[in-house]
Amino acid sequence: MTTADATAYRYRAAAPEDAEAIEALDGSFTTDTIFEVAATGDGFALRETPVDPPLTKVFPKDDADGEDGDDEDDADCRTFVAHGAAGDLAGFVAVSYSGWNRRLTIEDIEVAPEHRRRGVGRALMGLAVEFARERGAGHLWLEVTNVNAPAIHAYRRMGFAFCGLDTALYDGTPSEGEQALYMSMPCP
Repeated sequence: MTTADATAYRYRAAAPEDAEAIEALDGSFTTDTIFEVAATGDGFALRETPVDPPLTKVFPKDDADGEDGDDEDDADCRTFVAHGAAGDLAGFVAVSYSGWNRRLTIEDIEVAPEHRRRGVGRALMGLAVEFARERGAGHLWLEVTNVNAPAIHAYRRMGFAFCGLDTALYDGTPSEGEQALYMSMPCP
């Protein structure tokens, strides 16, 4: 990625008129590796393994649960968007801050397939870091499924490290059989 790639985009806080495009963004991915999780009595181990044929994951749309893009009413929540040169939504990141433990949670980050590998995700994460600093966060935290190897690699390049596991989070959901991995990094 070159700096010119990331700067070809316009970044800003989301506005109510972005809600429909955010909801419609294609967050699916295809991967030829996954991270197998082995839980042990003292922790867990991860092993990246190939999958053949490659796995394509399409995330189900969230049911309407009251989340209608009202982030602007909550000072500790924010959504940032990236728009390409054509004005199309290239990606977004939604974050929330919790003061009791000084944690900024990356609630969701998605980049449209045609805009991936151009620095959009890193730039959006940079806006999340700026918001974390404004709030006085000590660290950033996120959850990712063990089958999303492309995202895990990207998060690790950004400075995140594994910090936890939940083998039951997705039970009874369309993602049953996957494990939730938690990653964090100190607020730079």
